Amino acid sequence: MEDGSNLGVITVSEALKRAHEIGTDLIEISPYANPPVAKIMDFGKYQYLENKKQKAAKANSRVSELKTIQVKIGTGDHDLELKALNASKFLKEGHRVKIDLFLRGRAKYMEFNFLKERLERILTLISEEYKIVDPAKKSMKGLTIIIEKAK
Repeated sequence: MEDGSNLGVITVSEALKRAHEIGTDLIEISPYANPPVAKIMDFGKYQYLENKKQKAAKANSRVSELKTIQVKIGTGDHDLELKALNASKFLKEGHRVKIDLFLRGRAKYMEFNFLKERLERILTLISEEYKIVDPAKKSMKGLTIIIEKAK
């Protein structure tokens, strides 16, 4: 009814009759339930409340992206600091960060531990707390590591 009380299981014709007496609509909420669930209320008000719920759910959901930062073996300290600052900003926003150590030519065949150490130079500069999701491994471009904000 108007106060939101449960009328129990009633026939469709009886529900329509009650809705007509009050001057409201009969709204089918879940048609696949057994028996189907319906409400007696104004349809405009129902639509308004549903839109309000959807907007609230949309506002509370945050989309997490994978942001990419690319460094090279010879990247200078100041540039690394700027890239680490960007990575910290991305982590603070809740995004994952993929850090690529871009290798060209002969650099692709250098010792793995040396390359891993070059990649860890930027990790030491990141101010935000993070955890390593995917450890350093070879990729087509060079060496890749994925980090995300530590909870």
